[in-house]
Amino acid sequence: MRGERAGIVGIDEAGKGDYFGPLVIAACFADPEIESAFEKIDLRESKKVTDKRAFSLEAQIKKIAPFEVVVIGPEKYNELYSKIRNLNRLLAWGHARALENLLSRVNPVEVVDDQFGDERFIENALMKKGRGVRLIQKTKAESIPAVAAASILARAEFLRRLDQLSKQYESEFPKGAGEQVDKAARKFVAEKGDAELDKIAKIHFKNTGRILGTSDK
Repeated sequence: MRGERAGIVGIDEAGKGDYFGPLVIAACFADPEIESAFEKIDLRESKKVTDKRAFSLEAQIKKIAPFEVVVIGPEKYNELYSKIRNLNRLLAWGHARALENLLSRVNPVEVVDDQFGDERFIENALMKKGRGVRLIQKTKAESIPAVAAASILARAEFLRRLDQLSKQYESEFPKGAGEQVDKAARKFVAEKGDAELDKIAKIHFKNTGRILGTSDK
């Protein structure tokens, strides 16, 4: 049974545009009391803080608010994408899972999701509990404290998992999907082989074609 605390659940993700590492989705609950506590720690959306500050805020958020974090590692991500064949549908699946997990502990008056595509994607992905809440999808939703908190939780976990992958494979895995990423991936393939690429990267990205020489773009 869900709790009785009224408030808002915010949802956001990290890693969507990064070739290396997982896709991470976070959901965070905030009522007026929690929002006041967020204000005291100077909570800002993840894009406006350094990596170091993201980890500091993450630790404080976890002490203040109920939350759920869903991590879709590269291998699982590639498996899901090969079945779903649509990034927005995959995102919707992850957002819905994070929300459903959190709804077992809180009872929000509404859920605010940072919009990434057709709102029907996430509505269709929701299970029984999720279909009983009011879902609002909007752009620039990080201005809402619960969404800003979710963005920090997602980013910090993404950074942590990316660092773990780098240490595991003794390789440098930069963020993003630019030239430095291609350079690092080519080095990785030269050392480990292209069969290992799906364990560290989102292989449907155009980077894969450039790295393996199967695309001119």
